[in-house]
Amino acid sequence: MKKFSLSKIALVTAGAFAGAMLTVSLQAVADKSQPSPLPLNELRTFAEVFGRIKQDYVEPVEDKKLINDAIRGMLTGLDPHSDFMDEEEFKELREGTQGEFGGLGIEIGAEDGLVKVIAPIEDTPAQQAGIKSGDLIIKIDDTPVRGLSLTDAVKKMRGKPGSKVTLTVARKTEAKPLVFTLTRAIIKTRSVKSRMLEPGYGYVRVAQFQERTAENLVQALETLYKDNKAPLKGLVLDLRDDPGGLLNGAVGVSAAFLPKNTLVVYTEGRTEDAKMRLSALPENYLRQGERDYLARLPAGVKDVPLVVLVNAGSASASEIVAGALQDHKRAVVVGTQTFGKGSVQSVLPLAGSGGIKLTTARYFTPNGRSIQAKGITPDVEVAESTVNGVSNPLRVREADLDHHLANPQDKGGAGVGGKPQPSAAPVPNGTEPDKPVTPAKDDKGVGNDYQLSQALNILKVQQILMQKQGKN
Repeated sequence: MKKFSLSKIALVTAGAFAGAMLTVSLQAVADKSQPSPLPLNELRTFAEVFGRIKQDYVEPVEDKKLINDAIRGMLTGLDPHSDFMDEEEFKELREGTQGEFGGLGIEIGAEDGLVKVIAPIEDTPAQQAGIKSGDLIIKIDDTPVRGLSLTDAVKKMRGKPGSKVTLTVARKTEAKPLVFTLTRAIIKTRSVKSRMLEPGYGYVRVAQFQERTAENLVQALETLYKDNKAPLKGLVLDLRDDPGGLLNGAVGVSAAFLPKNTLVVYTEGRTEDAKMRLSALPENYLRQGERDYLARLPAGVKDVPLVVLVNAGSASASEIVAGALQDHKRAVVVGTQTFGKGSVQSVLPLAGSGGIKLTTARYFTPNGRSIQAKGITPDVEVAESTVNGVSNPLRVREADLDHHLANPQDKGGAGVGGKPQPSAAPVPNGTEPDKPVTPAKDDKGVGNDYQLSQALNILKVQQILMQKQGKN
């Protein structure tokens, strides 16, 4: 296995955080090969345009702004996740992996020149105000969004906690734009929540993958086993609307349920640094000098019947976990097709200031499946809530974003040894809900959460089958 340090692991995300930043790693720029000759004719054209703007544009423009905007355009034209960051944005990016930042709490992506909401983050001003997945943000305060980069849109939505910002939103189910006035806040994302659904059956939700998510998962599992006062009969791992985050967090969460040294994910890119194989080993999920918190896992976690809940908001790191547990037949994946972000971004510091966030690789599940623009197909398909009889028309996926990377296996998958996605087993006719359902409350078992109730039923069926096999 290739040796590397966690500081070299590129981290994965699903979009841009409004009031935060993309959670990716820092990676030093190194001369890996002889640079290609510069395209002199094209550079002359660039210099000519630069000169024309400086001389003839209706108002004076600073050189720095022109150069930064040109760099930003060069990157954002590649794919939805590559971008340029100035010094301030670069600093904010590094701080964002701590799980605390200022803003609104919206996961966003680019769509037809506008800003599209991928998912509001749990327990944030955006979610509390009623912002929904699929909403198109068309105006921030009095500024039209069309033409703004994601980074510029994020900067306008950020601000001092307690200050207000007005978002004008277009929603497919509404004839007129909706106007939301939100109060900015310090967003402290609680990445892991847990509770008992009923005696013997536990529930853990991972809302986002941060630095301490895997460690917090261990603490949650310890509490569940303590509260149950007996080994669990089944466990639901809820990754719905989890936009991703840190790659080592995804490896750590997967390692909690898989045997040691089991392959979790591998990446393929053009450079040697972009090619990695990450297994369930401490060096792949622990930070330097950290003790292995997975050693504290309660007995039985490696074998407890497990259901993983996913939906179209499950992206990036959450797709890595779902894909790994599915490929190793460690869990039953339940829900709907996931987002489909199977690309890896590296943050490269620039010599001057700031840095660039550049897509450097695609990641693959242990069985060689590329998730890019496809997502994870659940083993058991269970629809989400319905709106007027149509299953959530507002959902957006990676394949809907402008300039998204293609899935290499659509072209034959050269060199990746991919396998086709399994077909999902649909829930029998008549079991799909015919009215909107709301998320389960923390203190009421499954509440009105239809997908969670089906996950619990699957665990109970598994328990019955295990008991029958034991008797035989």
